Amino acid sequence: MAFLEVKNVRIAGLSAGVPKDVVKNEGDAVQSADYDAAAFVETTGVTQRRVSNTLTASDLAFFAADKLLLDLQWDKSEVEALIFVTQFPDYHLPATSCVLQDRLGLSKDCYTLDISLGCSGWVYGLSNAATLMQSGCFKKVLLLTGDGRRFADICLDPLFGHAVCATALEYLEGADSIQFHFGTDGSGFDAIIIPDGCARKQITTDSFNEEVIDAKVYNKLMIRMNGIDVFSFAISTAPKSVKKLADHFGFDYQDADYYVFHQANMKINKMIQKKLKLDDEKVPYSLHDFGNTSSASIPITIVTQLKNQLKDKSTKFICCGFGVGLSWGAVRFTTDEHLVISELVEVNNDQIDTVHVV
Repeated sequence: MAFLEVKNVRIAGLSAGVPKDVVKNEGDAVQSADYDAAAFVETTGVTQRRVSNTLTASDLAFFAADKLLLDLQWDKSEVEALIFVTQFPDYHLPATSCVLQDRLGLSKDCYTLDISLGCSGWVYGLSNAATLMQSGCFKKVLLLTGDGRRFADICLDPLFGHAVCATALEYLEGADSIQFHFGTDGSGFDAIIIPDGCARKQITTDSFNEEVIDAKVYNKLMIRMNGIDVFSFAISTAPKSVKKLADHFGFDYQDADYYVFHQANMKINKMIQKKLKLDDEKVPYSLHDFGNTSSASIPITIVTQLKNQLKDKSTKFICCGFGVGLSWGAVRFTTDEHLVISELVEVNNDQIDTVHVV
């Protein structure tokens, strides 16, 4: 079974960067033969999103990380590792974490790593960062997670938004342990997929041909999702992951202060909440303002919905990410009274990287 416990690592801070532009899900913004805008909002909970056709994930990551480092009063030379989780890097190669090391002005003595994961990415990224640190070899690490501008226009999809979050981790002897459960089912690889654009199926003129699937218009460079399969997977896997985590480490999962799940859509998330018998006041949502933001959805929910509630006190969390892969992970951790949460960073469309361009 894929369980992990990491000791001596604390979450020092969180921030989120989003495009300044807001797209409301009303009128023609929702294009479907199955429902109108009002019905879409009622089902998914997504009333608006932040989107940009110019800002990449690394652009949003830069501003989120820069703000968090400033608020933490960390010297950039102290950051010893940077892990970047995204499905949409700036280039196929080099790794975008290398670009961000230079753009942020971090030391050249810095470990960098790209991870290609979506909805479960924050949990997996957190485990990678924390594992590096638990022996004390790495003292301060940045984890950046989320997506921005994609290979094809996503602004037409009313479910998804753009966001990247920064999570700062710090080595601290005696810090409460962070406990994880992980799972993967690659037989569901095509439940959420972009068919063309990589080595298996390279881009051709056929990649741009549009076709109607489940009353929606797609080309082969856009995300395709089998809604029925994803719904069944999510509502069964997420509750089981939380319960397996609790059973393995011997705690009552009902004892957490907050439960933050990947913000898939309200119908899925409410079903997960119901299966786990969780009270509404303990399950925050950011779907209404930001939509489904992939690997940013858990931390952006904490940043935007819980900032004031976490001030000056210790708080117990259980979080669970699930989605593309198929991949899932649950984590239990405690934040302390010194946690820093930055104000939301809004990024203008022209604030793009103009240096790391060829």
